Amino acid sequence: MFGIPGKQAVTMTPSASAQIKKLMDREGHSGLRIGVKKGGCAGMEYTMDYVAQTDPNDEIVKQDGAVVMIAPMAQMFLFGTEIDYEVSLLESGFKFRNPNVTDACGCGESIKFKDIEQLQAEQKG
Repeated sequence: MFGIPGKQAVTMTPSASAQIKKLMDREGHSGLRIGVKKGGCAGMEYTMDYVAQTDPNDEIVKQDGAVVMIAPMAQMFLFGTEIDYEVSLLESGFKFRNPNVTDACGCGESIKFKDIEQLQAEQKG
């Protein structure tokens, strides 16, 4: 895949791993699969789906009882991302701190990544 040996593809804050574990336990899922898809005003959006079983091509990250699977086509875009779970008076939800994002829309739901050649070059060296 697109990882660096000895380094996890993504990390989770304690609040994110606790929330993911809570969701897994409540619904009896194996974990959450994260990915990206085309959409939104900046071009791409994150996706999160419950997973009953892992795909052999997924990158699997386990932390504090939480399991996150990264869809194959999203791995290079998500490498180095920190997943957080924030709670405020108005909303709560997962936040992605992704070093590969070059732009985001005002609502924060849509993102634009570095181009593929730049991402590949950064991961090689």
